[in-house]
Amino acid sequence: MSRATPFILGLTGSIGMGKSTTSAMFAGQGIPAWDADATVHRLYQSGQPAARQIETLFPAALDPDGSVNRAALRALIQSDPTTLDRLNAAVHPLVAQDRAAFLHAHANAEIVLLDVPLLYETGLDRTCDAVAVVSAPPEAQRQRVLARGMTEAEFDMLLCRQLSDAEKRRRATYIIPTTSLEAARQAVKDVLADIRRTLYA
Repeated sequence: MSRATPFILGLTGSIGMGKSTTSAMFAGQGIPAWDADATVHRLYQSGQPAARQIETLFPAALDPDGSVNRAALRALIQSDPTTLDRLNAAVHPLVAQDRAAFLHAHANAEIVLLDVPLLYETGLDRTCDAVAVVSAPPEAQRQRVLARGMTEAEFDMLLCRQLSDAEKRRRATYIIPTTSLEAARQAVKDVLADIRRTLYA
């Protein structure tokens, strides 16, 4: 039996769990993927709607070319706890518009992927047919994040804003282990096979 709309699979996981790599694996299997982080990055470019919003709200976070300086924005967030909420209020509607446009463009797809770091925290899981959570041991997560150049303080602050890995795994339809590329790649194939079984049962 075919569906009138695509099966929406949400993909999420805490920082450093390997979500971007796993998202690319789904894309490699031919699944259209929407990346919330990449969307924000694009919207932060000079002349884009989010950059214009941030110019009004936090002018100190803009580079001379009109693009958002993420390091400066992070510093503002650390110095003032209200900054992140004000930023989210400005940027989230723009991201939602982009996501809606993606879903419209792929309305005839069999399965689509929504790659969203804060899927549960923003309630977006309720719009998904299933959710896959990427997960790795805490020591591997911390090592990966600090290797990117993030400080311990920044890492701890981000973790405080996210649901715990244990809670995400508890809520998940599928768990994708990212202890190795091979394990993640096999799990991606298994997830897609299971979804297709439900679609064509």
